Amino acid sequence: MIGSLEKFNKLVEALEALPTIGKKSASRLAYHMVMKDSFAGIKIAHAIEEALSSLRECSSCGGMSEDELCFVCCDERRDGSLLCIVESAKDILLLEENNLFDGKYFVLESLEDFNLVKLEKVVKTGVKEIVFALTPSIANDALMLYIEDKLSNFSINYTKIAQGVPTGVSLENIDLLSLARALSGRVKV
Repeated sequence: MIGSLEKFNKLVEALEALPTIGKKSASRLAYHMVMKDSFAGIKIAHAIEEALSSLRECSSCGGMSEDELCFVCCDERRDGSLLCIVESAKDILLLEENNLFDGKYFVLESLEDFNLVKLEKVVKTGVKEIVFALTPSIANDALMLYIEDKLSNFSINYTKIAQGVPTGVSLENIDLLSLARALSGRVKV
């Protein structure tokens, strides 16, 4: 019987391929779009189609853009001496949505695609401080050291986002690396 719903099952599979969407959520979303609100389904399909045809990578920072340069790289009011290195373009969206940073960005995306020449070009525009906003890990610590070494001919201060114990989480639920960093980076009360 389920086999007779081939197109519905394809929709569920397509939704299930998205991050954080399991089979139950995918089925629920597909059912809603097909049976309860087909206009919403059409609207979503149209928005996806438009986004896929219009969005691309910013040629300077690697963030999302509809033009050659993204809105951050085009904004002359941004502090060009501050450069925040992030793991993905969605990290920029998070920081921007909450007005947490007023400098420029550089997206690493993956170590395999890391473009040192592109980073050097951005740094040459007057960067004085690089802020690493990367997920805490041994690999990312090594990457930060690598970048510092490769950019050693520039006069740059290097910082990274603070790490430690998240608000509302008990110590027993904190990984050992985060707990160690929180203790070593303690601040005066």
